[in-house]
Amino acid sequence: MSDDELGRFKRIDLRAYAASVGYQLDRRESWKGSSVLRHPNGDKIIVNRGTDGHYVYFSVRDDDDNGSIIDFIQRRNRVSLGVVRKILRPWIGLPPVPVPAFPALHTTSKDRIRVQTEFAKMQDVPRHPYLERERALPGWLLESERFAGRIRIDARGNAIFPHFDAEGLCGHEIKNKGFTGFSSGGSKGLWLSHELPGDNRLVFCESSIDALSHAVLFPDQHTRYASIGGKPNPTQPELIRAAAARLPAGSEVAGAMDADADGAKLVAVVRQAVELTGRDDLRFVVQEPLGFKDWNDQLRDRQQPLCLPVAQPSALKAG
Repeated sequence: MSDDELGRFKRIDLRAYAASVGYQLDRRESWKGSSVLRHPNGDKIIVNRGTDGHYVYFSVRDDDDNGSIIDFIQRRNRVSLGVVRKILRPWIGLPPVPVPAFPALHTTSKDRIRVQTEFAKMQDVPRHPYLERERALPGWLLESERFAGRIRIDARGNAIFPHFDAEGLCGHEIKNKGFTGFSSGGSKGLWLSHELPGDNRLVFCESSIDALSHAVLFPDQHTRYASIGGKPNPTQPELIRAAAARLPAGSEVAGAMDADADGAKLVAVVRQAVELTGRDDLRFVVQEPLGFKDWNDQLRDRQQPLCLPVAQPSALKAG
């Protein structure tokens, strides 16, 4: 019976208990499989739900501060397991204090939990030395509403670009001078800018840096941006289709990849995914750098004229 009681405790929604002791949900940093909560004292925790149904947490400020709701209470109150039992027994029935309602938290694999925890420890980037000095990306762009929180910096000074799939954060690209990598245990989804009211265009680029470069070269306050991150995996075409399907009626989708054979293959992937939306109102155009391999090359040499679309907009027909 004792072990059964502990198991029932671990299935208590840890977010609800944390809310009862002063933690608040950070909706901007939370996803379907991961909730970030903050306390006025500065503590920041990540809550996930394992495949066994148990809720677990990780403290961003202390790598040793993690575990179940039992560990959460003991770390913060310095109490015995017996006291923890007295605190949690009412939670097996009804909460002892009013707490906000939370949507169901999807189960999350250990790899994804590790990726999300690692990402939460990184800082948002209002300015980034590598991106500004080496890639000619202006600071005002990085801190704009469109890209806020979509570029971070890790302890080594790498530029970090989060990827999202249908369940939320799934991995992140790592960029620095002479180095490109991807988060250990993570998987590629799409790097996405924020979606704002009034948007009527979505630009797909090969890399996140190219998407940011495109935003500088062709400024448009109604354009969203996305990056595939190179050769697509089997899950990405559906993510591309879903991103295009979220556009308002009469919008445009641009395949703006590198000016080479691989770029042409990626354009074909995007075109097909957009056709699979079944929406005749979406227009698809192809755009590529003129005289340069990619958009960042063009940005770093702004003496060259800006490119023009190489295909005229055309209404898509459902395939």
